Amino acid sequence: MRKDPAIHRVVVLALDGVMPFELGIPGRVFGSALSPGGEPLYEVVTCSLDGGPVRTSLDFAIVADHGPEAIATAGTVVLPPQAPAGDDGCGLPPDPPAGLAEALATMRPDARLVSLCTAAFQLAAVGRLDGRPATTHWATSAAFRRRFPAVALDPDVLYVDDGDVLSAAGAAAGVDLCLHLVRRDHGSEVANQVARRCVVPPFRDGGQRQFVERPTPDALAATTGPARAWALEHLDRPLTLEQLAARAHISVRTFSRRFREEVGLSPHAWLTQQRVERARQLLETTDIPIEGVAALAGFGTATSLRQHFSRAVGVAPSAYRRSFRTEAAVAA
Repeated sequence: MRKDPAIHRVVVLALDGVMPFELGIPGRVFGSALSPGGEPLYEVVTCSLDGGPVRTSLDFAIVADHGPEAIATAGTVVLPPQAPAGDDGCGLPPDPPAGLAEALATMRPDARLVSLCTAAFQLAAVGRLDGRPATTHWATSAAFRRRFPAVALDPDVLYVDDGDVLSAAGAAAGVDLCLHLVRRDHGSEVANQVARRCVVPPFRDGGQRQFVERPTPDALAATTGPARAWALEHLDRPLTLEQLAARAHISVRTFSRRFREEVGLSPHAWLTQQRVERARQLLETTDIPIEGVAALAGFGTATSLRQHFSRAVGVAPSAYRRSFRTEAAVAA
């Protein structure tokens, strides 16, 4: 059944009414992750609860090559969302099918469990999210909170990583989460290569808040996009809110409000996020000392870098470098 037991196996569990777009995300993202020698880093297989055909939310069915026994062989299990026929995917999903809890109980203790979009409802219903942080599509967050008060729901983020249990928000956030897992497993360089192959951004700004339905802004209103682009080219500088607002040709107050509307984060939080990402890249691909990385990423001091990096990534910069140094950096 297994092609290569050394390759991380991702098992995608298709339930009745599965949404085809999300069903294909793990295969597209993980399947594009290659080693420096061009070897696949993941094996992605699809299974169903009974090994038979599965109806999708569109006008066709699929036939998975595997039954529930594949779940016990997985390093990562991904559950895409379900929707009734004709639903746009923003409605409430059906109750979990019989056998879901039992199938998930066969997972290895070290395996990861991932929900995409409203599949978080199914995981919560079978008790896999009790007492844990999670997210789901913003349009269903109120219903989720009422139904599952034991889950620490965060409806504002694109995805939640709680170690061995992860959840993504809407459809495209499933791409973000899978890229995050590639980055977590193999570093930013591999994840960036996957993003280029899939023609998607390797890291999206902000959270779900920017996608929540709101009145359409004036078409003539200034955007913060040019200011963000300029900031990314000058992250090594001590950027101020006044400088960014001036780049957008609007007041500081208007800039702050519009920035949060467009990005879902405050300017300060966004700058810190981008600086951490710049530090990641420098730590992986260069031999620059920690003090130099701190300066180039705009943190100023190694102490500031360590504090922000550890808070965002979970490990110190030096430990991250030891884990994710690329072959190119070692050879440099």
